[in-house]
Amino acid sequence: MNSTSPRLLRPMLPRDPKEPHRVASPLELFFDLVFVVAVSFASVQLHHMAVEDHLGAGVIGYLMVFFSIWWSWMNFSWLATSFDTDDWLYRLLTFLQMAGVLVLASGAAQAVAEHDFLVITLGYAIMRLALVAQWIRVAMGAAELRTTAIRYAVGITVVQAAWLARLMLPEEAGFIVFFVLVIAELCVPAWAESHRHTPWHPHHITERYGLFTLILLGESILASANAVVESLHTIEHLGLLMVIAVCGLITAAGMWWIYFSRDHHHLIHSLRSSLTYGYFHYFIFAAAGAFSAGVEVAIDVAGGASELSGIAAASTLNIPVALFAMGLWLLVLRRQLSPGRNATFLTAVALITAGLFLPSVLPVVAAAAGMTLCVIAVERPAPHLPGRPFAPGT
Repeated sequence: MNSTSPRLLRPMLPRDPKEPHRVASPLELFFDLVFVVAVSFASVQLHHMAVEDHLGAGVIGYLMVFFSIWWSWMNFSWLATSFDTDDWLYRLLTFLQMAGVLVLASGAAQAVAEHDFLVITLGYAIMRLALVAQWIRVAMGAAELRTTAIRYAVGITVVQAAWLARLMLPEEAGFIVFFVLVIAELCVPAWAESHRHTPWHPHHITERYGLFTLILLGESILASANAVVESLHTIEHLGLLMVIAVCGLITAAGMWWIYFSRDHHHLIHSLRSSLTYGYFHYFIFAAAGAFSAGVEVAIDVAGGASELSGIAAASTLNIPVALFAMGLWLLVLRRQLSPGRNATFLTAVALITAGLFLPSVLPVVAAAAGMTLCVIAVERPAPHLPGRPFAPGT
């Protein structure tokens, strides 16, 4: 964070990608708070759709809504790692983006349940056009990156105009165009950065991804807490609800453990690797966000509040957990683990997946057991400390 007074309007110049002790700023942490609301609204609606036996439509709607949440967060974070000036205009434009997130969150229910994206598109437009203003500032202040910044501003504006035009299409055509525009969004950074890439800070950006992971896992902790609250009022299902609460917490802790078991900054060393790291996290983040809905579904099934079939109910929890683990294995872990540990990790993922075919609360137990095994696979031996006897093979 710059030490200069934020009252002064400063040119948005690129920050040093090797700046020591670079950490998330208070503004970035404040910005993340509004995404807690957006993610919560999306996962709650997924839970409602699943319990009402509209799981397929709910999953599709959730993934569409989550794209807008993830993409907005990611674009802000990568711009901030390169150009955060923390002056008054930068802060005001960030607050405008936060307002857009809240508008987006208010439309999450209609989007997931009815695929009505009017409110979400308006909120998304607020966020994206505020980002365009930031890129225009970069173009005005950083001569060497002017073409890159103009490409960002033009690309975002054109695609955003297409998002607004999509609202006038019939439902079937709008559904197809949605995915076309997703591809267009993903192409904008690749096109802009191909001229001259912005100077990202690997330690800072991976810390930002870690903080967003904590937000998503926090939703699952809340879901486990709900199981405890429910157990205090439902003596008939006390045992089942307590099992869900404990296993949900174990699973969330395991997800945290494997995500932070290795440093990520070394994965960002080129344009291709940064795009891979950033885009691949959509699946990791979406899975983590959906996990909390799976815990809530397990609570409803145990309490008799849902008629969802066993495999369908289990899929809302076990599939997100398995996808989260596999995503991290493919992106981070597979090249860092020994063959034996890789085999153990994949066995754990298979155990989580097998929980789909188990009755009652056993899918939740399988997820907890699988994540525990994943933790064992990724855990490294403790370093030898001076004065402590060294045992061969440790």
